[in-house]
Amino acid sequence: MTEAKAQVVYVDKSGKKFQLDSKPKLKWACRRGMLELDVLLEPFVDEAYDALSNDDKASFQRLLACEDPDLFAWFMGHKPCEDEALDRVLKIILNRVKVS
Repeated sequence: MTEAKAQVVYVDKSGKKFQLDSKPKLKWACRRGMLELDVLLEPFVDEAYDALSNDDKASFQRLLACEDPDLFAWFMGHKPCEDEALDRVLKIILNRVKVS
């Protein structure tokens, strides 16, 4: 079975919509208002994003559309992420950091 290509539309804080269909766009979307998120997300795109399945890539792109306070709370373990696919990607990112 072939996985579907990710077709997620990202909406930035100004309301501009675009698809995260290139590494530069992904890296731009990883730039957040919190340094703690930047240091997790940007290196992940550079070093591990390409190895994800298409489903996980789509989930990562959806993760980038989430609000910073939610992302921070999920990454820090302050509250659980109820979305199973997003939680899977969060764990992939955190496991990568723990191993490094």
